[in-house]
Amino acid sequence: MIPTDPVERDALAAEYVLGTLDARAARQVEQAMETDAALREMVAAWEARLSPLTALAVPEAPPPGLWGRIATTLDRPAAPAPAAARASPFWRFWALGASMVAAGLAALLLLRPVPEERLMTVLLTQRDQPAWLVEADGGALRLASLNPQPVPADRVMQLWALPQGATAPTSLGLIPAAQGRLTVTPSSIRPEPGMLIEISLEPPGGSPTGRPTGPVLFIGRLAAARGA
Repeated sequence: MIPTDPVERDALAAEYVLGTLDARAARQVEQAMETDAALREMVAAWEARLSPLTALAVPEAPPPGLWGRIATTLDRPAAPAPAAARASPFWRFWALGASMVAAGLAALLLLRPVPEERLMTVLLTQRDQPAWLVEADGGALRLASLNPQPVPADRVMQLWALPQGATAPTSLGLIPAAQGRLTVTPSSIRPEPGMLIEISLEPPGGSPTGRPTGPVLFIGRLAAARGA
């Protein structure tokens, strides 16, 4: 159900553009946009704000001749097996063995660890402008700057994580000046859905208290990326 509160509607539009809604909620937003002009404008505004994300996608072309080989394979008719071979006990034993192998492969697939869901967020400024793209890769966090901003010479940026239910954020270290990409591997916490990621402005060497002392410049919440 589409909320009526403007703040909640704007947040819903942002989640739709980021792709963090489930399929059912995304369909509800798409259906509502057919008759809700204000919601369409909110979605369009978030698409404009987050358009720098498209610059991070590296295009990859398929290998030459791939589609031709696929088409050739699909068009090739399967040759029927000779009648004698179909009736041979050898083929019956072979089919039984193949079935056992298939069953073993199925069991192996069922026992394989389930891939971890892909977590992402975009850290926004106080003016809702995208500043950093954050992606969780296993136990690590990968950050990419979307809109580099100068940092005062007497200040540093410090990265923080606040898991859901925690009472205080955990420092993940300082962000080197003029560095647009970095990977951080927290030792005491693990990225999880709903975790807040923040970047604050601190004195040289970082916060002296173990908590953010300067203004929080950028903030976002990790969520599962749709289609991961």
